Amino acid sequence: NTNEKYVPGDFDKQGHRGCRGLMPENTVAAMLFALGTPVTTLEMDVVITKDKKVVLSHEPFFSNEITTKPDGNEVTAAEERSLNIYQMTYEEVKKYDVGIKLHPRFLKQRKIKAIKPLLADVIDSVNNYMMTARRPMPYYNIETKCLPAGDGIYHPGPIEFVELLMAVIKEKNIEDHVIIQSFDFRTLQYMYLKYPHIKTAMLIEDDDKRSLEEQLKALVFTPT
Repeated sequence: NTNEKYVPGDFDKQGHRGCRGLMPENTVAAMLFALGTPVTTLEMDVVITKDKKVVLSHEPFFSNEITTKPDGNEVTAAEERSLNIYQMTYEEVKKYDVGIKLHPRFLKQRKIKAIKPLLADVIDSVNNYMMTARRPMPYYNIETKCLPAGDGIYHPGPIEFVELLMAVIKEKNIEDHVIIQSFDFRTLQYMYLKYPHIKTAMLIEDDDKRSLEEQLKALVFTPT
């Protein structure tokens, strides 16, 4: 039933970055492969390009673990942060491959050519898959990859970031099937004020010494 609604209390099986252990992370291929499993939510990360496109990526740069440069050489740890996606147009981003390099920690991951896709293209691909799939419509758990230290360097400020993301979500009509998650409380606070109907999830750093109650107090509101 593609009209199935999320019921609080249901066990939500999330495909991390699609299905990172088996397919290149945060790619269309990973998301579509995950839809062939009992996954109920597609978890993904988004960043912003120089030309204001919303793109799937765990880092706001090209990680050395997964990236091959347009010239065929692998990205090194020393140069990865200089390959700043926020300083590149999407046409430039598409020239880098993130699927053919052997992942050092996911040796069963299938190796295929892949690019960092636009969020809009991921949603279109999922919708096309769902036209013939016999499974409930998935949710999208989308993490905003931003922090105060990166404002204006690796990403726009939280308000612009959220508005760019929400423009895609509204255009693709998935507001009822999306959760916005973040370590950056600013994006969640803006979501709560501007888009209170959108589900939110507060992420917590492993080394944060504050109690859950203290963190919720800092957030100001209780997320979904």
